Amino acid sequence: MAWHAPIVVHPPSPSGGRRVTVRGEILGLAHDDRDLIEFLRRAGLEDADMILDDPHLVEWRGEGPHRWAA
Repeated sequence: MAWHAPIVVHPPSPSGGRRVTVRGEILGLAHDDRDLIEFLRRAGLEDADMILDDPHLVEWRGEGPHRWAA
């Protein structure tokens, strides 16, 4: 079985923002890093701002990291 990062930031939607999932559970639609950090904090990751660039924890699909526009 292939290993996948537990946090996925999906490709930007045409209307803006990126869906965020943790282990398959949708947390919401983030429009910037602040939104993403808040979603992860609410999911129990207190140091979320420190892990955004860790590819073992966060998979950025479609556009690269920290890019929010379609």
